Amino acid sequence: MFSDRADAGRQLAERLLRFKDRQPLVLALPRGGVAVAFEIARTLAAPLDIVLVRKIGAPMQPELAIAAVADGERPEMAVNREIVAALGVPEAYLTAERDRQLEEIERRRGLYLAGRPRPAIEGKTAIVVDDGIATGATVRAALRAVRRARPSRLVLAVPVAPADTLADLRRDVDEIECLAAPADFAAISLYYENFRQVTDSEVSEMLSEAARPAGTQTGPVPRGDGAGG
Repeated sequence: MFSDRADAGRQLAERLLRFKDRQPLVLALPRGGVAVAFEIARTLAAPLDIVLVRKIGAPMQPELAIAAVADGERPEMAVNREIVAALGVPEAYLTAERDRQLEEIERRRGLYLAGRPRPAIEGKTAIVVDDGIATGATVRAALRAVRRARPSRLVLAVPVAPADTLADLRRDVDEIECLAAPADFAAISLYYENFRQVTDSEVSEMLSEAARPAGTQTGPVPRGDGAGG
């Protein structure tokens, strides 16, 4: 049990200290993942950026993730082909939803980053962070997008995730750091005492604070919670 995302981030940061001298770049999945990643980036004295990923829900069942799309020079889409086939979802639906979600990704990038330059991923130790993993659809799309940017090493860091999902994700990364991997996983929220929503303004504030030059940061910023992928 973590008291909140900041607590989870500090615990993960202790496990990631070995990367401090290996050009780490912390990449968070908004919104909840930013609250975890903020603490990791501060401990490692590393740049903090985001990987914007949007879930694609099934027709008439928007909460059922059948795919996810991540931003990048070439957007990456991860599709759960078993579910798509079982539901008979047409390719035209996936294409239309991909384009719609990419528009939302562009909107959120402008909202969160406010025109700030993004750090280069190539040659860095890229640490992809979320507040937890459920099905793995969104984080898989994020990992594939980051891998295309040619980091020297790709690390996935999460406080909690199902053991079978982590096993399935290992082929997409060089290393995984997870604090809890229960076989009887039910929901991410059960592992946090405080699981309130992280707002867009809090995400923007954390990213802005992390971008300040060393020695000028003002300290903790308000952090809440959002949903993992």
